[in-house]
Amino acid sequence: MPRRSIFGLSPRPARRAAASWATALLLVFGLLASAQGAEKRSPVPSANAAQIEKSIERGLAYMLQKQNKDGSWGSATHTKDLNIFAPVPGSHQAFRAATTALGICALIETGAADTNGAARQSLERAEAWLLKNLGHVRRADGVAIYNVWAHGYGLHALVEMLRRETQNEARRQSITNLIYQQLDLLRRYESVDGGWGYYDFRAQAKRPSSDATSFTTATILIAFHEAQQAGIKIPEDVRKRAYDSIIRQKKNDFSYDYGEYLKMRPMMPINRPGGSLGRSQACNLTLRLWGDTSVTDTVMLEWLDRLVARNGWLDIGRKRPVPHESWFQVAGYFFYYGHYYAALVIEHLGPEKAGRLKGPLAGIITSLQEKDGSWFDFPFYDYHQPYGTAFALMTLARCRGA
Repeated sequence: MPRRSIFGLSPRPARRAAASWATALLLVFGLLASAQGAEKRSPVPSANAAQIEKSIERGLAYMLQKQNKDGSWGSATHTKDLNIFAPVPGSHQAFRAATTALGICALIETGAADTNGAARQSLERAEAWLLKNLGHVRRADGVAIYNVWAHGYGLHALVEMLRRETQNEARRQSITNLIYQQLDLLRRYESVDGGWGYYDFRAQAKRPSSDATSFTTATILIAFHEAQQAGIKIPEDVRKRAYDSIIRQKKNDFSYDYGEYLKMRPMMPINRPGGSLGRSQACNLTLRLWGDTSVTDTVMLEWLDRLVARNGWLDIGRKRPVPHESWFQVAGYFFYYGHYYAALVIEHLGPEKAGRLKGPLAGIITSLQEKDGSWFDFPFYDYHQPYGTAFALMTLARCRGA
């Protein structure tokens, strides 16, 4: 049986069957339905400041209530009949570390830890867990390299923690040491061709022999940039190889191949604009941050507009339990990921150029909040609500001032 992945299409032949007749028929019917409903589609309602703050408050309450006793978020419980390939214990150590890192970022970036005593205590517990456990995360086995997500989002969280710590020099040094360890691990688990993937179905070598995926690599390179801005010395050779891997996956319309193993199939649905909708925001921002002048303001704004206007392509895949079964082979877990990186693009462009998109982006997010205050886009053990909620909170924090 094909192995299921939370983070993407497997390069094995069984996963490539997603481009079969069944997918082609789904795509045709989807395009027909889209064309028939295009004139009836109403504009995305914008969220106002009060709605954004109320939604953030409910989301934060969920995160505080859902936090594990040890300070982390997420667990290997709530399994379903169709579970992703996740060899134990390494996969779940990586998933929990990545989810906890996102929870830390949400508490910091919303400002909750500065104004809310309960949130501040929650942050302290989560930071203590991350400092104790992140350094022990490794690949689960020769195939599963989910740990790269823990290193990437762990790096992002550690940089946020470093910026906040201004008094305790010993603690700053501990955080800095862990940052450099994560950079070393990212070098160790770098693909032989540069960048990062999360499977090695080839040689299962000490240095992964599999191809990088565009969005994984973009996620980590954005964290590299944040670290560099905080005064951390980034490994330039690793960064350059990763950057080059995204350049090789960039298409002329600024959609991006899912992974390098698909670059010779540019018109495969997942590689077309509808399939790239959740990736192009992160990839465009990455290349822009690291000097690609072809990613202009116009390009970034066009893809932001597409995300709002064509949001249905991502939304149809939201909450589906099987990855890549939706139109354009979109997987559910791209939904809140894609919107978060859209918010980073808006922040990068500034209010004069992109401020008009804050309201619609916030409107999408607030309208999808669950009754318990959470957000989720893909049923995934017990990690999906914490990571979905963290992404949503970080997105809404950047939509303030809409």
